[in-house]
Amino acid sequence: MLNLSQYFPITDPTLIFFVVLVIILLAPIIMGKLRIPHIIGMVLAGVLIGQYGLNILSRDSSFEIFGKVGLYYIMFLAALEMDTEAMRRNKMQILIFGLITFSIPFALTYFMGVGMLGYSAAGGLILGCIMSSNTLVAYPIVSRYGLQRKPSVMLSVGSTMISLLLALIVLAAIVASHRNNSGIGFWLLFALKFAVFCLGMVLVLPRLTRWFLRRYSDAVMQFIFVMSMMVLSAALSSIVGLEGIFGAFLCGLILSRYIPHVSPLMNRIEFIGNALFIPYFLMGVGMIINVRLLFEGGNILWVVACLTIFGTVGKALAAYLTCMGLRLPWASGHMMFGLTSAHAAGAIAMVMVGRTLETSPGHYLVDDSILNAVVIMILFTCIISTLVTERSAQAIILRNKELPQEGNQDADDEHILIPVKYPEYAEQLVNMAVLMRNPKLHRDLVGLNVVYDDIDMHRNMEEGHQLLDKLTRFAAAADVQMTTQVRVAVNIANGIKHAFTEFRASEIIIGIHMHKELSSRFWGQFQQSLFNGLHRQIFFARLKQPLNTIRRIQVAVPSRAEYEPGFYRWLERLSRLAENLECRILFHGRNDTLSLIQQYVHNRHPHIRAEFHSMPHWNEIPQLASTIGHDHLFAVVTARKGTVSYKNAQEYLPEEITRYFHGQNLLIIFPDQHGAPIDSMTFAQPQHTEVKSAYESLREWMKKGIRRN
Repeated sequence: MLNLSQYFPITDPTLIFFVVLVIILLAPIIMGKLRIPHIIGMVLAGVLIGQYGLNILSRDSSFEIFGKVGLYYIMFLAALEMDTEAMRRNKMQILIFGLITFSIPFALTYFMGVGMLGYSAAGGLILGCIMSSNTLVAYPIVSRYGLQRKPSVMLSVGSTMISLLLALIVLAAIVASHRNNSGIGFWLLFALKFAVFCLGMVLVLPRLTRWFLRRYSDAVMQFIFVMSMMVLSAALSSIVGLEGIFGAFLCGLILSRYIPHVSPLMNRIEFIGNALFIPYFLMGVGMIINVRLLFEGGNILWVVACLTIFGTVGKALAAYLTCMGLRLPWASGHMMFGLTSAHAAGAIAMVMVGRTLETSPGHYLVDDSILNAVVIMILFTCIISTLVTERSAQAIILRNKELPQEGNQDADDEHILIPVKYPEYAEQLVNMAVLMRNPKLHRDLVGLNVVYDDIDMHRNMEEGHQLLDKLTRFAAAADVQMTTQVRVAVNIANGIKHAFTEFRASEIIIGIHMHKELSSRFWGQFQQSLFNGLHRQIFFARLKQPLNTIRRIQVAVPSRAEYEPGFYRWLERLSRLAENLECRILFHGRNDTLSLIQQYVHNRHPHIRAEFHSMPHWNEIPQLASTIGHDHLFAVVTARKGTVSYKNAQEYLPEEITRYFHGQNLLIIFPDQHGAPIDSMTFAQPQHTEVKSAYESLREWMKKGIRRN
């Protein structure tokens, strides 16, 4: 019988690199399905392939080299992503919150570590550094809700930098005192070297950076220069007696003003870090974790509980005390707690530094139990942070009742993009765009045909040109100009999103997938990726008859829809459609939302025959099926996950439409909603996200099994 164990662990460098790349490729997909932060996913992958797991890989020198650079990269990127300008504007409040959110968790965790866990003073200080700092894991949630400029958010971002900086200084002092004699002379010399190092970095590095970036514009040279400055700063920091991560962090703070967040240089820095160095480091951490300790007793679970409870309570006390002191609303306190309660990259970096400090031969200041406990603690705090931030973001929006502005029609950025593929309903989509557009703006429509880059590319491109020429003549008959493009892409959704950016479009009108032979799913092969990757308005249309034969438009509006930034955009488009078709339009929704719709329609489109019907709950949508005729258009305003008007019931919209509205004319609207740019990417949040989790798929599978029985 073949014995596979003789081939493991893999020691060949080429195969090791291949396995690592496969893990980097698959980990975000698997972790997205399991709803586990991808930072934890990389660590768990390292546990699985390491010597304490399946023993697939040998931890060779590549993990040492790439892992060290990845460690510096994490701290460097954390500093680059700090908003230094916002910190300057609110420096006193940020300083107060930074000191409080550092000192309270630090003190609680230190005394807990020494008194309850029995660690040494140095071990307690290491735990204090880990729990007093934090990582802005939940910041992408804030971006989705458009709350970046709120005082509570700016305070949280600024205090994160201060607490991390203080934690790194304390950590550097621990390392320096551990490796040297800690007399008065040593501390004086250490303070002098620290001051000289910081002063030299502040005075020399900006001047050198300005000179180089002005003189050399080559992309590769600029990237190599930035990386060399990061590594040099880390090396100088180690020479001075500080840990290298402090130098990398300080370098990032200094260079942040010379590397804009949306610049190509920043994109290259983040891309290389996310693609290679940081995953290598995280997997290297996982490979030294001994999972067997989890089953040898309850001590590690006790350590996890103590770290999570005391660290989280400390961050909560700091947030709410600051909230009371600055007389901010309680929702702001929730936001401050949510953003500052997560621990991720910085905690891993610090615990790995502790593992290098040897207390006696073969024994280190941070042992395997602490390392395992910190990794599990990171998972819990990330979950707490995400839930609290999500709820507080919605509470702030509803508290402030910040409704979008109606805006001036003359200043409308309307520029409609129409991706088409199938001739049978392409003209219907163009006709809908013609009826929705504002004729006073005299803007062209944009027709797009995206073809796969495969062996049939040239034939498909020719068919695309013929289709777009036909649509151009169709639009010209209505005295509407049309710009067209046939685009080649390996991913249809990405091709549409990039065309959206190039044409500076405001919205998309696209057909709903109806070719079951290509995909049995409701959203087809790419529609779901499109509306999750693009936070602008998208109309998905399924038209069974010509629009001029539609007698009535019925619109289902979710509660809180008025708080979305695209509320008046979709309302204006539907109003124009009803006005041009001269048909009735019925709005179904909550009374508070309907009152705003009624006011807008009365002021802007007084000749529309509009009716307003109360629909208190979203789960009443199936009851509308009996009221919708074959010559009606049923429009559903939905929302993306993580937005203020999203609700769990919307998750079952495809099933409800398939079951209750099969064969009817349909329009599904995803309005403008707050979100990150298409190509944004940070070390805490990768670009890839999974819409449906493994738990949801399991629940659906169980439901189907119950129905069969």
